[in-house]
Amino acid sequence: MTLTAEERAMLEGRSGEAMSKVMETLVRYGELFGAQRLVPLDGPTHVVTSMGMAGLEAAFDLLDRLIAAGATTVEPFTVDPRPYDFDAVPYTDDEVRDIRALYPHQDRYETQLRALGLKDEDAFSCTAYLPETGNTPREGDVLSWAESSAVVFVNSVLGARTNRNSGLIELMGAIAGRAPEFGLLLDSGRAATWKIDVRTTTLPPATVLGSEIGRRVVEGVPYITGLDRLLADLSPAAARDYLKDFGAATASSGAVGLFHVEKVTPEAIRLGATLMADGFSSVVIDDDILAPPVVPGRPAEAEVDIEADTALIGCPHLSREQLGSVVDSILDSLERAGRERVSMRTILSTAPRAVCAFRAEQPTQYERAIAAGISISTFCPALHMNCPSSAGSAVITNSNKLRTYTTSRFFEDDIVLRRIVHGHNPTMQSEREPTS
Repeated sequence: MTLTAEERAMLEGRSGEAMSKVMETLVRYGELFGAQRLVPLDGPTHVVTSMGMAGLEAAFDLLDRLIAAGATTVEPFTVDPRPYDFDAVPYTDDEVRDIRALYPHQDRYETQLRALGLKDEDAFSCTAYLPETGNTPREGDVLSWAESSAVVFVNSVLGARTNRNSGLIELMGAIAGRAPEFGLLLDSGRAATWKIDVRTTTLPPATVLGSEIGRRVVEGVPYITGLDRLLADLSPAAARDYLKDFGAATASSGAVGLFHVEKVTPEAIRLGATLMADGFSSVVIDDDILAPPVVPGRPAEAEVDIEADTALIGCPHLSREQLGSVVDSILDSLERAGRERVSMRTILSTAPRAVCAFRAEQPTQYERAIAAGISISTFCPALHMNCPSSAGSAVITNSNKLRTYTTSRFFEDDIVLRRIVHGHNPTMQSEREPTS
Protein backbone atom coordinates (compact mmCIF):
# COMPACT_ATOMS: atom_id res chain seq x y z
CA MET A 1 0.00 0.00 0.00
CA THR A 2 1.27 3.45 -0.88
CA LEU A 3 0.99 5.88 2.04
CA THR A 4 1.38 9.64 2.20
CA ALA A 5 4.18 11.09 4.30
CA GLU A 6 1.67 11.96 7.03
CA GLU A 7 0.23 8.45 7.03
CA ARG A 8 3.68 6.88 7.08
CA ALA A 9 4.62 9.06 10.07
CA MET A 10 1.49 7.96 11.97
CA LEU A 11 2.21 4.32 11.15
CA GLU A 12 5.75 4.70 12.44
CA GLY A 13 4.52 6.04 15.78
CA ARG A 14 5.21 9.76 15.52
CA SER A 15 1.65 10.46 16.70
CA GLY A 16 1.90 7.94 19.51
CA GLU A 17 1.68 4.20 19.91
CA ALA A 18 -2.12 4.10 19.87
CA MET A 19 -2.40 5.91 16.53
CA SER A 20 0.35 3.68 15.17
CA LYS A 21 -1.75 0.63 16.06
CA VAL A 22 -4.84 2.22 14.47
CA MET A 23 -2.93 2.83 11.24
CA GLU A 24 -1.41 -0.64 11.28
CA THR A 25 -4.90 -2.12 11.65
CA LEU A 26 -6.23 -0.14 8.69
CA VAL A 27 -3.23 -0.90 6.50
CA ARG A 28 -3.31 -4.64 7.20
CA TYR A 29 -7.07 -4.70 6.65
CA GLY A 30 -6.75 -2.84 3.36
CA GLU A 31 -3.91 -5.00 2.10
CA LEU A 32 -5.99 -8.14 2.69
CA PHE A 33 -8.45 -6.78 0.11
CA GLY A 34 -5.87 -5.41 -2.31
CA ALA A 35 -6.21 -1.71 -1.41
CA GLN A 36 -3.49 0.44 -2.97
CA ARG A 37 -3.97 3.42 -0.67
CA LEU A 38 -5.98 5.04 2.10
CA VAL A 39 -8.52 7.74 1.20
CA PRO A 40 -9.87 10.55 3.42
CA LEU A 41 -13.36 10.23 4.88
CA ASP A 42 -15.89 12.86 3.83
CA GLY A 43 -18.57 12.28 6.44
CA PRO A 44 -19.19 11.06 9.98
CA THR A 45 -19.11 7.39 10.92
CA HIS A 46 -21.78 5.00 12.11
CA VAL A 47 -20.64 2.28 14.54
CA VAL A 48 -22.30 -1.14 14.48
CA THR A 49 -21.25 -2.38 17.94
CA SER A 50 -23.82 -1.03 20.38
CA MET A 51 -23.79 -3.61 23.14
CA GLY A 52 -21.65 -4.04 26.24
CA MET A 53 -21.72 -7.78 25.78
CA ALA A 54 -20.02 -10.44 27.90
CA GLY A 55 -17.12 -11.92 25.96
CA LEU A 56 -16.08 -8.63 24.34
CA GLU A 57 -13.81 -7.57 27.19
CA ALA A 58 -10.76 -7.44 24.92
CA ALA A 59 -12.53 -4.87 22.75
CA PHE A 60 -13.44 -2.71 25.74
CA ASP A 61 -9.88 -2.91 27.05
CA LEU A 62 -8.67 -1.79 23.61
CA LEU A 63 -11.00 1.22 23.70
CA ASP A 64 -9.67 2.14 27.16
CA ARG A 65 -6.16 2.23 25.70
CA LEU A 66 -7.29 4.46 22.84
CA ILE A 67 -9.06 6.84 25.22
CA ALA A 68 -6.06 6.96 27.56
CA ALA A 69 -3.96 8.00 24.55
CA GLY A 70 -6.38 10.83 23.76
CA ALA A 71 -7.85 9.25 20.63
CA THR A 72 -11.15 10.61 19.33
CA THR A 73 -12.96 10.36 16.02
CA VAL A 74 -12.41 13.13 13.48
CA GLU A 75 -16.20 13.72 13.31
CA PRO A 76 -18.93 12.75 15.81
CA PHE A 77 -20.44 9.32 15.16
CA THR A 78 -23.71 7.50 15.65
CA VAL A 79 -24.13 3.91 16.83
CA ASP A 80 -26.59 1.03 16.46
CA PRO A 81 -29.51 0.72 18.94
CA ARG A 82 -29.02 -0.28 22.54
CA PRO A 83 -29.75 -3.94 23.36
CA TYR A 84 -32.50 -3.18 25.88
CA ASP A 85 -34.96 -0.50 26.94
CA PHE A 86 -36.14 -0.86 30.52
CA ASP A 87 -38.24 2.32 30.30
CA ALA A 88 -40.47 1.25 27.41
CA VAL A 89 -40.51 -2.56 27.22
CA PRO A 90 -42.45 -4.79 29.64
CA TYR A 91 -39.84 -7.49 30.24
CA THR A 92 -40.39 -10.77 32.01
CA ASP A 93 -38.27 -11.52 35.06
CA ASP A 94 -36.35 -14.12 33.04
CA GLU A 95 -35.59 -11.55 30.34
CA VAL A 96 -34.29 -9.04 32.88
CA ARG A 97 -32.04 -11.73 34.32
CA ASP A 98 -30.74 -12.66 30.86
CA ILE A 99 -30.18 -9.04 29.84
CA ARG A 100 -28.10 -8.29 32.90
CA ALA A 101 -26.05 -11.46 32.35
CA LEU A 102 -25.56 -10.93 28.62
CA TYR A 103 -24.84 -7.18 28.59
CA PRO A 104 -22.97 -6.47 31.86
CA HIS A 105 -20.62 -3.86 30.30
CA GLN A 106 -23.26 -1.57 28.77
CA ASP A 107 -22.58 1.40 31.06
CA ARG A 108 -18.81 1.03 30.65
CA TYR A 109 -19.12 0.83 26.88
CA GLU A 110 -21.41 3.84 26.53
CA THR A 111 -18.99 5.87 28.65
CA GLN A 112 -16.25 4.85 26.23
CA LEU A 113 -18.35 5.85 23.21
CA ARG A 114 -18.93 9.31 24.67
CA ALA A 115 -15.19 9.74 25.24
CA LEU A 116 -14.40 8.67 21.67
CA GLY A 117 -16.82 11.06 19.95
CA LEU A 118 -20.44 9.86 20.20
CA LYS A 119 -22.70 12.47 18.62
CA ASP A 120 -25.16 12.70 21.55
CA GLU A 121 -27.37 10.59 23.82
CA ASP A 122 -29.96 10.14 21.04
CA ALA A 123 -27.43 8.82 18.52
CA PHE A 124 -28.43 5.15 18.95
CA SER A 125 -30.24 3.90 15.83
CA CYS A 126 -29.49 1.57 12.91
CA THR A 127 -31.29 4.13 10.69
CA ALA A 128 -29.13 7.05 11.80
CA TYR A 129 -29.00 8.22 8.17
CA LEU A 130 -32.68 9.26 8.32
CA PRO A 131 -33.57 12.92 9.00
CA GLU A 132 -34.69 12.30 12.58
CA THR A 133 -31.14 11.34 13.64
CA GLY A 134 -29.37 13.34 10.98
CA ASN A 135 -26.22 11.34 10.23
CA THR A 136 -27.06 11.63 6.54
CA PRO A 137 -24.16 11.43 4.07
CA ARG A 138 -24.21 13.08 0.66
CA GLU A 139 -23.80 11.42 -2.71
CA GLY A 140 -20.16 10.56 -3.29
CA ASP A 141 -19.10 10.84 0.37
CA VAL A 142 -16.47 8.28 1.40
CA LEU A 143 -17.45 6.65 4.69
CA SER A 144 -16.27 4.02 7.17
CA TRP A 145 -19.44 2.10 8.19
CA ALA A 146 -20.22 -1.50 9.13
CA GLU A 147 -23.95 -1.92 9.96
CA SER A 148 -25.22 -3.97 7.01
CA SER A 149 -28.64 -2.32 6.63
CA ALA A 150 -27.10 1.16 6.91
CA VAL A 151 -24.28 0.35 4.48
CA VAL A 152 -26.65 -0.85 1.77
CA PHE A 153 -28.94 2.17 2.21
CA VAL A 154 -26.29 4.88 2.08
CA ASN A 155 -24.51 3.19 -0.83
CA SER A 156 -27.66 2.60 -2.83
CA VAL A 157 -30.27 5.22 -1.97
CA LEU A 158 -27.95 8.10 -1.06
CA GLY A 159 -25.04 7.29 -3.37
CA ALA A 160 -22.35 7.53 -0.69
CA ARG A 161 -19.45 5.05 -0.66
CA THR A 162 -18.58 2.60 2.09
CA ASN A 163 -17.59 -1.03 2.33
CA ARG A 164 -19.32 -3.52 4.61
CA ASN A 165 -16.61 -3.24 7.24
CA SER A 166 -16.42 -5.29 10.40
CA GLY A 167 -17.12 -3.94 13.87
CA LEU A 168 -14.39 -1.63 15.29
CA ILE A 169 -12.74 -1.34 11.87
CA GLU A 170 -15.16 1.47 11.10
CA LEU A 171 -14.23 3.14 14.40
CA MET A 172 -10.51 2.86 13.59
CA GLY A 173 -11.22 4.55 10.27
CA ALA A 174 -13.15 7.31 12.03
CA ILE A 175 -10.21 7.95 14.40
CA ALA A 176 -7.68 8.06 11.57
CA GLY A 177 -10.08 9.92 9.25
CA ARG A 178 -9.28 7.41 6.49
CA ALA A 179 -10.45 4.17 4.91
CA PRO A 180 -8.65 1.62 2.72
CA GLU A 181 -9.72 2.09 -0.89
CA PHE A 182 -11.17 -1.14 -2.28
CA GLY A 183 -14.49 -2.75 -3.13
CA LEU A 184 -17.46 -0.40 -3.00
CA LEU A 185 -15.24 2.67 -2.74
CA LEU A 186 -14.12 2.08 -6.33
CA ASP A 187 -16.13 2.63 -9.54
CA SER A 188 -15.23 -0.90 -10.58
CA GLY A 189 -16.60 -2.32 -7.33
CA ARG A 190 -19.92 -0.54 -7.88
CA ALA A 191 -20.58 -2.06 -11.30
CA ALA A 192 -23.66 -4.28 -11.39
CA THR A 193 -22.97 -8.01 -11.62
CA TRP A 194 -26.64 -9.02 -11.82
CA LYS A 195 -29.63 -7.71 -13.77
CA ILE A 196 -32.87 -8.33 -11.88
CA ASP A 197 -36.04 -7.77 -13.91
CA VAL A 198 -39.05 -7.38 -11.58
CA ARG A 199 -42.24 -8.33 -13.43
CA THR A 200 -44.72 -8.68 -10.58
CA THR A 201 -48.24 -7.33 -11.05
CA THR A 202 -48.14 -5.35 -7.80
CA LEU A 203 -45.42 -4.02 -5.52
CA PRO A 204 -44.15 -7.00 -3.48
CA PRO A 205 -43.52 -6.67 0.26
CA ALA A 206 -40.11 -5.04 0.59
CA THR A 207 -38.68 -7.74 2.83
CA VAL A 208 -39.92 -10.57 0.61
CA LEU A 209 -38.48 -9.10 -2.61
CA GLY A 210 -35.26 -8.10 -0.85
CA SER A 211 -34.84 -11.55 0.68
CA GLU A 212 -35.30 -13.26 -2.69
CA ILE A 213 -32.81 -10.98 -4.44
CA GLY A 214 -30.27 -11.24 -1.63
CA ARG A 215 -30.54 -15.03 -1.67
CA ARG A 216 -29.86 -15.10 -5.40
CA VAL A 217 -27.04 -12.54 -5.77
CA VAL A 218 -25.37 -13.10 -2.36
CA GLU A 219 -22.59 -10.45 -2.35
CA GLY A 220 -23.18 -9.32 -5.93
CA VAL A 221 -24.41 -5.89 -7.03
CA PRO A 222 -27.89 -6.07 -8.56
CA TYR A 223 -29.24 -3.63 -11.18
CA ILE A 224 -33.01 -3.80 -10.79
CA THR A 225 -35.42 -2.96 -13.59
CA GLY A 226 -39.21 -2.81 -13.39
CA LEU A 227 -39.30 -1.72 -9.76
CA ASP A 228 -39.51 1.97 -10.68
CA ARG A 229 -43.03 1.56 -12.12
CA LEU A 230 -44.20 -0.15 -8.92
CA LEU A 231 -42.72 2.57 -6.68
CA ALA A 232 -44.20 5.41 -8.76
CA ASP A 233 -47.42 5.72 -6.73
CA LEU A 234 -45.63 5.97 -3.37
CA SER A 235 -44.77 9.25 -1.68
CA PRO A 236 -41.05 10.08 -1.55
CA ALA A 237 -40.90 9.09 2.15
CA ALA A 238 -42.77 5.83 1.54
CA ALA A 239 -40.50 4.94 -1.40
CA ARG A 240 -37.45 5.71 0.74
CA ASP A 241 -38.76 3.48 3.54
CA TYR A 242 -39.56 0.70 1.08
CA LEU A 243 -35.96 0.77 -0.15
CA LYS A 244 -34.72 0.87 3.46
CA ASP A 245 -36.51 -2.38 4.34
CA PHE A 246 -35.79 -3.92 0.93
CA GLY A 247 -32.07 -3.22 1.30
CA ALA A 248 -31.94 -4.62 4.83
CA ALA A 249 -33.42 -7.89 3.53
CA THR A 250 -30.89 -8.11 0.67
CA ALA A 251 -28.06 -7.54 3.14
CA SER A 252 -29.24 -10.19 5.62
CA SER A 253 -30.50 -12.91 3.27
CA GLY A 254 -27.40 -12.36 1.14
CA ALA A 255 -24.51 -9.97 1.67
CA VAL A 256 -25.55 -7.11 -0.59
CA GLY A 257 -23.79 -3.82 0.11
CA LEU A 258 -25.11 -1.94 -2.93
CA PHE A 259 -28.03 -2.16 -5.33
CA HIS A 260 -29.09 0.03 -8.24
CA VAL A 261 -32.74 0.63 -9.15
CA GLU A 262 -33.27 1.87 -12.70
CA LYS A 263 -34.60 5.47 -12.77
CA VAL A 264 -34.67 5.61 -8.95
CA THR A 265 -31.28 5.45 -7.20
CA PRO A 266 -28.69 8.20 -7.85
CA GLU A 267 -26.10 6.26 -9.83
CA ALA A 268 -28.76 4.48 -11.88
CA ILE A 269 -30.33 7.84 -12.75
CA ARG A 270 -26.95 9.26 -13.83
CA LEU A 271 -25.38 6.23 -15.49
CA GLY A 272 -28.21 3.88 -16.39
CA ALA A 273 -27.32 0.55 -17.96
CA THR A 274 -23.67 1.57 -18.32
CA LEU A 275 -23.41 0.37 -14.70
CA MET A 276 -23.64 -3.21 -15.93
CA ALA A 277 -20.36 -5.15 -15.70
CA ASP A 278 -19.23 -7.50 -18.44
CA GLY A 279 -20.62 -11.00 -18.06
CA PHE A 280 -23.44 -10.06 -15.68
CA SER A 281 -26.05 -12.66 -14.72
CA SER A 282 -29.78 -12.14 -15.31
CA VAL A 283 -32.94 -13.28 -13.54
CA VAL A 284 -36.64 -12.47 -13.82
CA ILE A 285 -38.73 -12.21 -10.66
CA ASP A 286 -42.48 -12.55 -11.15
CA ASP A 287 -45.52 -13.36 -9.02
CA ASP A 288 -44.93 -17.12 -9.19
CA ILE A 289 -41.37 -16.83 -7.88
CA LEU A 290 -42.52 -14.80 -4.87
CA ALA A 291 -45.58 -16.94 -4.08
CA PRO A 292 -45.46 -18.61 -0.66
CA PRO A 293 -43.90 -20.84 0.43
CA VAL A 294 -41.30 -20.57 -2.36
CA VAL A 295 -39.29 -17.83 -0.66
CA PRO A 296 -37.27 -19.34 2.22
CA GLY A 297 -38.65 -18.18 5.55
CA ARG A 298 -41.95 -17.05 4.06
CA PRO A 299 -44.61 -19.27 5.66
CA ALA A 300 -47.48 -20.91 3.88
CA GLU A 301 -50.94 -19.60 4.73
CA ALA A 302 -51.63 -22.71 6.78
CA GLU A 303 -48.97 -21.66 9.31
CA VAL A 304 -50.53 -18.35 10.28
CA ASP A 305 -52.39 -19.77 13.28
CA ILE A 306 -49.23 -20.50 15.31
CA GLU A 307 -49.43 -19.19 18.86
CA ALA A 308 -47.23 -16.20 19.66
CA ASP A 309 -46.67 -14.02 22.71
CA THR A 310 -44.66 -11.14 21.21
CA ALA A 311 -44.68 -9.12 17.98
CA LEU A 312 -41.51 -7.20 17.10
CA ILE A 313 -41.80 -4.51 14.43
CA GLY A 314 -38.93 -2.24 13.40
CA CYS A 315 -35.83 -4.12 12.24
CA PRO A 316 -34.28 -1.96 10.90
CA HIS A 317 -35.76 0.86 12.96
CA LEU A 318 -39.04 2.33 11.78
CA SER A 319 -38.80 5.79 10.29
CA ARG A 320 -40.84 8.58 11.86
CA GLU A 321 -43.41 8.18 9.08
CA GLN A 322 -43.57 4.41 9.46
CA LEU A 323 -44.04 4.73 13.22
CA GLY A 324 -47.12 6.88 12.77
CA SER A 325 -48.50 4.59 10.05
CA VAL A 326 -48.03 1.40 12.07
CA VAL A 327 -49.64 2.92 15.17
CA ASP A 328 -52.59 4.12 13.06
CA SER A 329 -53.02 0.65 11.52
CA ILE A 330 -53.07 -1.11 14.89
CA LEU A 331 -55.41 1.37 16.55
CA ASP A 332 -57.80 1.43 13.59
CA SER A 333 -57.90 -2.38 13.51
CA LEU A 334 -58.52 -2.55 17.25
CA GLU A 335 -61.40 -0.12 16.90
CA ARG A 336 -62.97 -2.11 14.04
CA ALA A 337 -62.65 -5.28 16.12
CA GLY A 338 -64.22 -3.65 19.17
CA ARG A 339 -61.08 -4.22 21.22
CA GLU A 340 -59.24 -1.83 23.52
CA ARG A 341 -55.86 -3.51 23.81
CA VAL A 342 -53.50 -5.59 21.70
CA SER A 343 -53.65 -9.35 22.16
CA MET A 344 -49.92 -9.86 22.67
CA ARG A 345 -46.86 -7.91 23.72
CA THR A 346 -46.30 -5.57 20.77
CA ILE A 347 -43.03 -3.63 20.51
CA LEU A 348 -42.35 -1.01 17.83
CA SER A 349 -38.67 -0.06 17.49
CA THR A 350 -37.53 3.31 16.20
CA ALA A 351 -34.91 6.00 16.69
CA PRO A 352 -34.96 8.07 19.91
CA ARG A 353 -35.73 11.29 18.05
CA ALA A 354 -38.52 9.61 16.11
CA VAL A 355 -40.21 8.73 19.42
CA CYS A 356 -39.83 12.31 20.62
CA ALA A 357 -41.19 13.72 17.36
CA PHE A 358 -44.18 11.35 17.34
CA ARG A 359 -45.02 12.17 20.95
CA ALA A 360 -44.74 15.93 20.33
CA GLU A 361 -46.58 16.00 17.00
CA GLN A 362 -49.30 13.44 17.74
CA PRO A 363 -49.69 13.38 21.53
CA THR A 364 -53.21 11.94 21.47
CA GLN A 365 -52.23 9.11 19.16
CA TYR A 366 -49.15 8.40 21.26
CA GLU A 367 -51.21 8.15 24.47
CA ARG A 368 -53.81 5.96 22.72
CA ALA A 369 -51.03 3.61 21.61
CA ILE A 370 -49.59 3.29 25.12
CA ALA A 371 -53.06 2.77 26.59
CA ALA A 372 -53.66 0.01 24.04
CA GLY A 373 -50.57 -1.85 25.25
CA ILE A 374 -48.25 -0.90 22.40
CA SER A 375 -44.63 -0.40 23.49
CA ILE A 376 -42.67 2.20 21.51
CA SER A 377 -39.03 1.42 22.11
CA THR A 378 -35.58 2.43 20.87
CA PHE A 379 -33.94 -0.96 21.44
CA CYS A 380 -32.50 -3.39 18.88
CA PRO A 381 -34.93 -6.29 18.28
CA ALA A 382 -32.10 -8.59 17.17
CA LEU A 383 -30.09 -7.97 20.35
CA HIS A 384 -33.26 -8.48 22.38
CA MET A 385 -33.59 -11.91 20.74
CA ASN A 386 -30.03 -12.80 21.78
CA CYS A 387 -31.33 -13.45 25.28
CA PRO A 388 -32.13 -17.15 25.79
CA SER A 389 -35.54 -16.43 27.34
CA SER A 390 -36.52 -14.21 24.41
CA ALA A 391 -35.13 -16.60 21.80
CA GLY A 392 -37.10 -19.42 23.35
CA SER A 393 -40.43 -17.60 23.25
CA ALA A 394 -42.86 -17.42 20.33
CA VAL A 395 -42.05 -14.17 18.51
CA ILE A 396 -43.52 -13.01 15.21
CA THR A 397 -42.21 -10.21 13.01
CA ASN A 398 -42.70 -8.61 9.60
CA SER A 399 -38.92 -8.24 9.21
CA ASN A 400 -37.11 -10.84 7.16
CA LYS A 401 -33.86 -9.43 8.53
CA LEU A 402 -34.94 -10.24 12.09
CA ARG A 403 -36.20 -13.66 10.95
CA THR A 404 -32.83 -14.37 9.33
CA TYR A 405 -30.78 -13.50 12.41
CA THR A 406 -33.04 -14.86 15.17
CA THR A 407 -35.63 -17.49 16.09
CA SER A 408 -38.53 -15.14 15.29
CA ARG A 409 -41.15 -16.21 12.72
CA PHE A 410 -41.77 -14.03 9.67
CA PHE A 411 -45.22 -13.07 8.41
CA GLU A 412 -46.34 -10.31 6.10
CA ASP A 413 -47.74 -7.07 7.47
CA ASP A 414 -51.44 -7.93 7.29
CA ILE A 415 -51.02 -11.26 9.09
CA VAL A 416 -48.86 -9.74 11.84
CA LEU A 417 -51.47 -7.00 12.27
CA ARG A 418 -54.26 -9.54 12.51
CA ARG A 419 -52.36 -11.52 15.16
CA ILE A 420 -51.63 -8.36 17.17
CA VAL A 421 -55.32 -7.49 17.21
CA HIS A 422 -57.00 -10.91 17.42
CA GLY A 423 -54.33 -13.14 18.90
CA HIS A 424 -54.38 -16.89 18.27
CA ASN A 425 -57.64 -17.53 16.41
CA PRO A 426 -57.45 -20.40 13.89
CA THR A 427 -61.04 -19.78 12.80
CA MET A 428 -59.87 -16.52 11.18
CA GLN A 429 -57.11 -18.23 9.22
CA SER A 430 -58.27 -17.03 5.78
CA GLU A 431 -59.08 -13.47 6.84
CA ARG A 432 -56.44 -10.82 6.08
CA GLU A 433 -56.39 -7.48 7.85
CA PRO A 434 -56.34 -4.37 5.69
CA THR A 435 -53.19 -2.32 6.13
CA SER A 436 -52.54 1.36 5.67
